[in-house]
Amino acid sequence: MLRFWTLTAAAVLLAACGEPAANEPAAPAEAPAQQAAPESSADEAGNGGEWPPVGDTSAEITQDDLHFRIATLADDRFEGRAPAAEAGERAAQWIADELARVGVQPAGTQGWFQPVPLIEATLVEERSRLDITINDEPMGLTMGQSVVYWSQNPEEHVAIADTELVFVGYGVVAPEYGWNDYEGLDVEGKTVVILVNDPGYARPEAGRFNGASMTYYGRWTYKFEEAGRQGAAGAIIVHQTEPASYGWDTVAASWTGSQFTLDMPPSDLVPVQGWIHLNAARELFAATGHDFDSLAEAAAEPGFTAVALEGAVMSAELHTSLRRLTSNNVVGMVEGSQAPDEYVLLMAHWDHLGVRLNFASDNNIYNGAVDNATGTAAIMEMMEAFALGQQPRRSILFVAVTAEESGLLGSAWFAANPTVPLNSIVAGLNIDGELPVGRTEDVVVVGYGASEIEDILREEAEAQGGRYLTPDPSPEAGYFYRSDHVSLARVGVPMLYAGGGSVHVEHGREFVETAALAYRMNRYHQPADEYNPDWDLSGLEEDTRLLYAVARRIADSDEWPNWYEGNEFRSLRDAMMENR
Repeated sequence: MLRFWTLTAAAVLLAACGEPAANEPAAPAEAPAQQAAPESSADEAGNGGEWPPVGDTSAEITQDDLHFRIATLADDRFEGRAPAAEAGERAAQWIADELARVGVQPAGTQGWFQPVPLIEATLVEERSRLDITINDEPMGLTMGQSVVYWSQNPEEHVAIADTELVFVGYGVVAPEYGWNDYEGLDVEGKTVVILVNDPGYARPEAGRFNGASMTYYGRWTYKFEEAGRQGAAGAIIVHQTEPASYGWDTVAASWTGSQFTLDMPPSDLVPVQGWIHLNAARELFAATGHDFDSLAEAAAEPGFTAVALEGAVMSAELHTSLRRLTSNNVVGMVEGSQAPDEYVLLMAHWDHLGVRLNFASDNNIYNGAVDNATGTAAIMEMMEAFALGQQPRRSILFVAVTAEESGLLGSAWFAANPTVPLNSIVAGLNIDGELPVGRTEDVVVVGYGASEIEDILREEAEAQGGRYLTPDPSPEAGYFYRSDHVSLARVGVPMLYAGGGSVHVEHGREFVETAALAYRMNRYHQPADEYNPDWDLSGLEEDTRLLYAVARRIADSDEWPNWYEGNEFRSLRDAMMENR
């Protein structure tokens, strides 16, 4: 799911939700020029009535080209670019057609495409239920309001009955950090209640885990994976906006409607998964004789012991409609002149959330203009520049992946089934959502201090008028683990996730923070993430030029940048390169 995002100094941006939840601050009254214009389309970007439009773009990286490509990708006629949907796959075809027009060559397993087998699971809400009973009194949990639930099991009917509830703190087993929340605990057939993020977040000054920077142990994906390994029947994460870095509305929007998983042999899966609203969690803990805040604080300390929520049991009956579908990664290449079997990877996800029920307005198309028409447009611009410019020494590999919003599935499939050997990918750049706020003094690097690609970025940024690198302003949110580059990182390929900035060249830091908060509160993963022809794309143009310069430098050299010493992925890369 996370799914997302935007790189700015505002730590709140990635969190994003649509309408502010009742317990969150209202969005700022003012928002800079990135405000969405309703029902905008590619026609407004000057493309006439032809659909899908044929570009009239240049070999240069320009704002006009970016406007055209973002407007097209975010047009209502692509219906929110849902993976495996007819309109969404038309968007993938348009990307391929545009690449072919500018001279990029197809490099997928089937022409331009790498098929990605998916299972679409849609909870039949009117036939499904989940509730917690405390001393025989049902809590009356309401789907979308106090709880969100689903099953990843590829089964049409999943049921659990009267499962005991156990609070397992952060639900982490991390031997390298000397931490095991499940130590001595048998949760077979029980439902575990889990905090989001990891113990380092609660007390960063204590130096546990990676301090304020979230590790993979803090991700919701890990929580469910570990609960499955422990044999739990159900796993419920307590939603808290700050440690999650997104509001409840984002949870409700992201985990309802059709959900996708890869169609491959399942590993350990928790039959019933979900999130519970903080207010409902407080009620649950209080009714079982506990104070939520006190237990959450204790869970961040070494030696925490799981707590049974006596008298509380959870039951669920889930009816799910299943369809086996295929979506596509779009794969293209500009062949290198001297080392064609060595590749610089450019990656972005083309998909978004499609068409979903939206009770807040009549607009039910989630167009994802920022998330991630911006990133897809940027790597298309870079490929056009490579294809029409001087041939690079190494090959440039373009991969626009599908189903990122469903859990990084397209990139996970590519990493497991690469179209080129993984040890032939020299380095990769990922772009995932950039706010159209104009030019910034700096460049934000998510996962700062990870790889030697940053050294190249730093030098190229300095050459671009004295720009400088800024570490991810909210490492506690774990943004490094929320986009497609991490699928490649987890198999060892050095990746860079950078772009945008925190200080506007004219209006300063507050301008960017205000824009970020407005997007987070009102547009992220909401139908309001629309294209606006008045957007200032000078910053996206500058960042795209910068990342092109980084890719060009790597492509024209014989350097093999690695992860820095001590990085969690370094040993994977070293082992991979031994066989090259």
